[in-house]
Amino acid sequence: MPMFEYFPGIYPWNLAINLALNMGGVLSEIETVAQPLQRYSSAAEPGAWTDWMRVWEAAGDRVAGLAEQDRKAGRRRSAGKKLHRASLYLFMAERMQRVGDPARDPLYRRAVEQFHSSVQLMGDPVEFVEIPYQGTSLPGYFVHRAPGTGDGPEPCMVFFDGFDVNKEILYYRGIREELVRRGISMLLVDHPGAGESLRFRGLPAIPEMERAGTACADYLAGRADVDHDRTGIIGVSLGGYYAPRAAAFENRFACCVAWGGSTRFGERIQHALGDSQHASSVTDMVEHARWVFGASSDAELMDIAGRITLDGVAQHITCPFLITHGIRDRQVPVDEARDVYDAAVSSPRRELKIFTEDEGGVEHVNSDNPGIAIDYMADWITEVLTGRQD
Repeated sequence: MPMFEYFPGIYPWNLAINLALNMGGVLSEIETVAQPLQRYSSAAEPGAWTDWMRVWEAAGDRVAGLAEQDRKAGRRRSAGKKLHRASLYLFMAERMQRVGDPARDPLYRRAVEQFHSSVQLMGDPVEFVEIPYQGTSLPGYFVHRAPGTGDGPEPCMVFFDGFDVNKEILYYRGIREELVRRGISMLLVDHPGAGESLRFRGLPAIPEMERAGTACADYLAGRADVDHDRTGIIGVSLGGYYAPRAAAFENRFACCVAWGGSTRFGERIQHALGDSQHASSVTDMVEHARWVFGASSDAELMDIAGRITLDGVAQHITCPFLITHGIRDRQVPVDEARDVYDAAVSSPRRELKIFTEDEGGVEHVNSDNPGIAIDYMADWITEVLTGRQD
């Protein structure tokens, strides 16, 4: 069951289309985005960057206009649902643009504002929080478990971004809904190198992401509504490095999930430097990586990327540890997930789940069929943190 590919040979665009469809996008609205882009055979063609932004922004603006009609009529939940979708389309517009494009920051701010308005209009149980971090703070969303799913302090999962996503995209992904309905709250965080922390607070990503993990653990330790013995951490894509790295050196995490095993980022950057056809989630992986890691040159980027490995780290993970991966992942070879699993010898409950063609979910972070992986991870987390099977 391969990933739906609207644009033959344009992997980052196809990945984005699948992400949008699986995070609440409407097929007919996405068709209005995709149809005028079909004339391009490469995302790097002249005009492709700006046209991508233009059509996604137009889709977002149209849906936001419908939301405003609902709001004026007093239909708060309907307005919130539409703004939720409008913000998703604006994030899709922004994430493919060139680093330094002056249109990026205003577009991103508008997307965040729409997202905030959407959850407030719908009455979602979300707190906008700040996690103290090295003289500044990391923005996050604390999402409470659903009413009636438990008493007393809440088990909680910290959710880390990947290479090119943000806490809002984490919110759209269905695992947040699955966990809160099972009685587990979530702390979604723009750690250094992601989302608002990168764009508006000047915080580049670091190999030592346990610093952000410890900041999150400290924050949760100060909340009386959180069960401090039942907090875990999950990361998606490159977060499949960040979360295990944090769990290896922050022993307050009671479990860890790598949604995509990742241990040789330096090799992928090296391939991208020499191969313009390298499968990447963004149009220019190297340019994006220099921005994410605050590198001023390719040489500096390679130095940083070479330190992004779980070699010598995974064996320090002493909590239950789940790794999920698609068998046909074109961005991160499945052997990386196997290597992480083999190295995590100190975990008392380690598991590697590789999704095959018979099941679906074979692409990067199961983008072709995320629901099957979300169910698996939610079941595993619920069992580990609560002892229940829901």
